[in-house]
Amino acid sequence: MPLTRLRNGRIVDPANGVDAPADLWFDEGRIVAPPARGVSAHEIDCAGMVLMAGGIDLHTHIGGGKVNIARTLLPEDHAPLHPAADTALRSACGHPATPTLTAGYRYALMGYTACFEPAMLPTNARQAHLEMGDTPIVDHGAYAMLGSDDFLLRQLAANAPQEKINDYVAWTLAATQAMGIKVVNPGGISAFKFNRRAFDLDDAHPHYGVTPRRILQALARAVTALGVPHPLHVHASNLGAAGNLATTLATMEAVEGLPLHLTHIQFHSYGTEGEYRFSSGAAQVAEAVNRMRNVSIDIGQIMFGQTVTCSGDSMAQHRNAGHAAPRKSVLMDIECDAGCGVVPFRYRDQSYVNALQWAIGLELFLLVEDPWRIVLTTDHPNGAPFTSYPHLIRLLCDKAFRDEQFARLHPAARAMSILPSLRREYRLDEIAIVTRAAPARLLGLSDRGHLGAGAAADVAIYREQADREAMFAAPAWVFKDGAAVVREGRIQAVPQGATHVVRPEYDRAIERELAAHFDSHMTQSFSGFAIGDGELCEACNHGGAVRVHSCRRR
Repeated sequence: MPLTRLRNGRIVDPANGVDAPADLWFDEGRIVAPPARGVSAHEIDCAGMVLMAGGIDLHTHIGGGKVNIARTLLPEDHAPLHPAADTALRSACGHPATPTLTAGYRYALMGYTACFEPAMLPTNARQAHLEMGDTPIVDHGAYAMLGSDDFLLRQLAANAPQEKINDYVAWTLAATQAMGIKVVNPGGISAFKFNRRAFDLDDAHPHYGVTPRRILQALARAVTALGVPHPLHVHASNLGAAGNLATTLATMEAVEGLPLHLTHIQFHSYGTEGEYRFSSGAAQVAEAVNRMRNVSIDIGQIMFGQTVTCSGDSMAQHRNAGHAAPRKSVLMDIECDAGCGVVPFRYRDQSYVNALQWAIGLELFLLVEDPWRIVLTTDHPNGAPFTSYPHLIRLLCDKAFRDEQFARLHPAARAMSILPSLRREYRLDEIAIVTRAAPARLLGLSDRGHLGAGAAADVAIYREQADREAMFAAPAWVFKDGAAVVREGRIQAVPQGATHVVRPEYDRAIERELAAHFDSHMTQSFSGFAIGDGELCEACNHGGAVRVHSCRRR
């Protein structure tokens, strides 16, 4: 890759405080300072264009058993292909249940260069890495899912010291080659198997006796003590339930000031007011986020149309199965340590609940003051396919367009929303924060999400347009590690993205106890559980690099 100069463009790089016309240079896959005069370089004229770092999706279900179940469950899911579309896209199809190849292409075609799977079951880590490795172009990583696993619950029930919990969490990260820790409905997936159908923050597990609050605190302390860059990634209790606003606020308080990332928070921001006993809690949630600097969020915005919900929260998915469209669903379990549910769903603007959900997500985007603690997501594919991001960006940037869409909603939902009173419109630098700089900072990706010297040359170049949907749907150029992967809506190259991992230190003595637990309770062998570097690079990631991010034990 020769020295390249992108000239005459507007660089929007909020991580470095830049929003101005300037040239951008990169060489050997890295952004570099402007060289001495007279140096030969390949030049691209970017006049009238905006240069941003490659997009980073912090929460998107692109790998793992539940995604494959969704693909199998929906053989009729074939997204229409325009006759003029890039022939590379003909290798696969799918709209919400996007196959691996198409997911990589479609992300790159929007200017995204990194994606993170948020719910990798440790027992299913190999399969998740194989899928992510089969997703071309984009870098990737995953969060290992704990909180309903038998070993952790046994440790908590026995009042094991926090240091032992820390060692178990660190071992899990290393063995599964993960980037962070996710907890889904803490303890609730396990409680569901003991015939509990609801499980709130201070409910005692029917078998182990521990509460979700205690699980959250133990995992948050472990992640913080180990120095894992990304905060504990929390799918709170009572997803989708009217009145879950109280649980969400209590969850923020439960970690006692430790770093916490609340995911798809739109699904956890519901009150019980009004005729339908379902209302927006966005104002209360936003006020809490504005006040509590340790809390970050992603939204999980819903968009109208067909999708499929894929979640480790089998308790919630059992509750939602009756609303499936089409009428089919799957609930499953792996090793009795976790579970998942797959329920197809169609969000409708004339449904009171769906319309208010749409408004709640936008209210949260507009009410939370600090964009550095918000990440733009749809919880792909749960709220909507990730391909809806350009439309969502327009909703955030264009109040007139937002009001026009709001006017189409169920009238009772309109009456329950404060959205028309919110005049805020996102600026381009704020879009760059919530789609690039903020997720990079929250994940500890020091060389991604910005365009400073030394950063990876992951660059998206958009023609500046008043219609932000059109602008962000079709970048003129996309570079991945300095290689041109997209030009004018067509795939140019298909490099292999890197796998991002963390490897905190831990006391290896925990492995003896784990080996005994595997022998007595698991069908997998302990000796074959961990994924080695060679296997990850060659078998799972087709020769792609592994990027290890440092942890600083606290």
